[in-house]
Amino acid sequence: MRWQDMRRSQNVEDRRGSSPARGGGFGGGMRMGLGGLVIALIASLLFGVNPLEMLTGGDPPPAPQQASPGYGPQVRPGTPAAPKQGDTAGAMMQAVLGNTEDVWLAVFEAQGWGKYPKPNLVLFDGRVASACGLASAAVGPFYCPSDRKVYLDTAFFDQLARRFGAPGDFAAAYVVAHEIGHHVQNALGIMQKLGPRPDNATQVRLELQADCFAGVWGFYAQKRNLLDPGDLEEGLRAAAAVGDDMIMKRTQGYVVPDAFTHGSAQQRQRWFRQGLATGDPQQCDTFAVNQP
Repeated sequence: MRWQDMRRSQNVEDRRGSSPARGGGFGGGMRMGLGGLVIALIASLLFGVNPLEMLTGGDPPPAPQQASPGYGPQVRPGTPAAPKQGDTAGAMMQAVLGNTEDVWLAVFEAQGWGKYPKPNLVLFDGRVASACGLASAAVGPFYCPSDRKVYLDTAFFDQLARRFGAPGDFAAAYVVAHEIGHHVQNALGIMQKLGPRPDNATQVRLELQADCFAGVWGFYAQKRNLLDPGDLEEGLRAAAAVGDDMIMKRTQGYVVPDAFTHGSAQQRQRWFRQGLATGDPQQCDTFAVNQP
């Protein structure tokens, strides 16, 4: 992927190396995407934790709708710290975020949806405080609808490559584009219609739509000659690696479709391909089909 040719966003907050302020627990409003599944599985392999319990078990406290003093970022409002010079991972995240901004600004205008509200991308390590609560890197990349920010520990990409056979810069970009897909859902009011705690079947459709929206971004990145040969295969390989069925097979040896929260490998690839093939977010209505 030719990320060096992409415009770099200024909406990146680098909180790596800082300690999060104390805040509430893992909020129910947090939307875990591709990363949440992968990191959950890694935790299960390393520490014997059941990833399905991490993702679906328990009854977490509701997420606050607005950030409160204890949840605030570790930088002054309006002056987020940007990645430092020589930080390749941070620079790539700036570039990918900048390109998603350019794509969705154009798509929103073409669709008559008004102006696209740019989200912030927060880079962290270890733990991070968001308006959805205090989270550790174990939850993986996630989007918090309450503060409209994507949270990402860049060490996740090493795990994605080494443990799951999904290396490459486009695989990493796909993860970011999926979380941005959740932001698009939030901006369009899709999340609000579903409520704070959708059931598993609805959650699957929400995640698959975010995969399709990631494909829409990939369509335009390809159209603008920003992709290299093999990039799309990297993204598809990453999507399949974190399908619910693949996670369950690795951790417990059998599949329970009723427990799916993100979709099967086949479903994730299908909807990512849908966005890649059409570049049309109107073709990403996973809620309008009988079987997503």
